[in-house]
Amino acid sequence: MDPRVMLDTIPDVRDGLTRTERIILYVLSEAQKELGGRSVPSAMVYGRVQEYIDIGEVELRHYLDRLGVREQ
Repeated sequence: MDPRVMLDTIPDVRDGLTRTERIILYVLSEAQKELGGRSVPSAMVYGRVQEYIDIGEVELRHYLDRLGVREQ
């Protein structure tokens, strides 16, 4: 297995988050700050997450569900 893929999928011992989950939460946080604390559209999150990692829409939805992010 590619070491880069392993790093993206193995949870960190500090908080149990994978690199992918950490990136998604970072992007959500930054976008929410820009929008003044309002909800962030999934399309915006997807586009910004794509700048960091190659992830499909379905996979992002899976991560958002796992992290407890709710659609409104």
